[in-house]
Amino acid sequence: MARIEVPMPQMGESIAEGTVSQWMKQVGDAVERDEPILEISTDKVDAEIPAPSSGTLVEIVVPEGETVEVGTIVAYIETEAGAAVAAPAAAAAEAPAAEAPAARTAPPVAAPVVETPAASGGDQSAEERLRTRSTPVVRKIAEEHGIDIVSVSGSGHAGRVTKQDILDFIESGASAPPAVPAAPAPAAPAAPVAPSAAPSDLWKQFYGEVKHPEYPVRAADRVEGMDRMRRLTAEHMVLAKRVTPHVHSFIEIDFSSIDRIRAANKARWAAQGARVSYTAFVAWAVSRVLREFPMVNSTVSGNNVIFRGNVNLGMAVDLNPGLIVPVVHDADHLGLIGVGNKIVDVATRARDKKLMPDEIQGATFTITNPGVLGTLVGLPVIPKGTSAILGTGAIEKKVVVVTDPETGADVMAIRKRSLFSLGYDHRIVDGADAARFLAALKVMLEDFPEDA
Repeated sequence: MARIEVPMPQMGESIAEGTVSQWMKQVGDAVERDEPILEISTDKVDAEIPAPSSGTLVEIVVPEGETVEVGTIVAYIETEAGAAVAAPAAAAAEAPAAEAPAARTAPPVAAPVVETPAASGGDQSAEERLRTRSTPVVRKIAEEHGIDIVSVSGSGHAGRVTKQDILDFIESGASAPPAVPAAPAPAAPAAPVAPSAAPSDLWKQFYGEVKHPEYPVRAADRVEGMDRMRRLTAEHMVLAKRVTPHVHSFIEIDFSSIDRIRAANKARWAAQGARVSYTAFVAWAVSRVLREFPMVNSTVSGNNVIFRGNVNLGMAVDLNPGLIVPVVHDADHLGLIGVGNKIVDVATRARDKKLMPDEIQGATFTITNPGVLGTLVGLPVIPKGTSAILGTGAIEKKVVVVTDPETGADVMAIRKRSLFSLGYDHRIVDGADAARFLAALKVMLEDFPEDA
């Protein structure tokens, strides 16, 4: 009999937790591998989570409406018959903390013993108790308000303090309740605890919390709290700016060649149902040029440089309000029509909150298009885990000087042009590297291949 864990999946590189919005299967139900069994919700993504194995759903650990951090076990599946023993096992595992000492003396054989903070507090340091009682997000909120999490009653699984617990406590305005009595500490010091790899912990360990300055509120002002998406965006943008030395270079692109191709293929693409925008042309060209410039498709990892083996393009999508960056994986293996259709698909599902978890992670390079809203040029922030980001400005008609191919004389002409900005990590990408990348991209776009 095999007991399979169902963990809270990673819902994107910037997301540390998720909420169980709906269980699509109940305890005792048979499930097939890859069959959706629950729905997870975050501020960025709603996704159905498939079963990791065929079998019987024998235990639901996290109920609907509860928010837990990535990696938390939310359910168990048994791959063989006899799953009925799971119910008493779950009851034993969730026994009250007051019964914990007896449980340690004679633990039930069939039940996995989960020590609550009350039971194990005597063997843990304050840092250990804090980590076992809460998620990084909860700890951050508690620190901002000067609250000791160890003294807050938790309603989550195994006594964990959930985000709602800490928010309710803050809203109540009461002083911290007394901590649950812990067993006397042993004479020997507690073993050192390895630092967590959660994003918020990394921020705390190396750079300190993001604490925004506060300003007086005037009579005509309206005050709203940041939603979770905005708070996460703020934290990651500040982290990216502090870690990565940003440099930007610019180039102007002529879209005459692309316009000719679009005009020649408009009817054929329409018959095929293809959606080939200017952004599709840019994404296709970028994916090919990145092959020639692996440094631009890399990232700094400690004192090492990781050269990515795939070209995965992050495509920034405006949610109004908010921003999300779905990823077109292996873009350099797609044709022009394939890239165009994929961009439309992920952008549409991003606005409908129907992206899958793996569709918002793994980007190796990002394209953002403020030009669609009329912006001439922007200086975008480089997402963490990458070394560069391309910003495309508005495409406008301009009077330019060109060389007549027949006479060789300089003449004035009207051309559609756009300013591109490349933001790059100056630790590993030099100005010359950026210049060569942009020059190659310009050549590709201004002499776009007919058979792309």
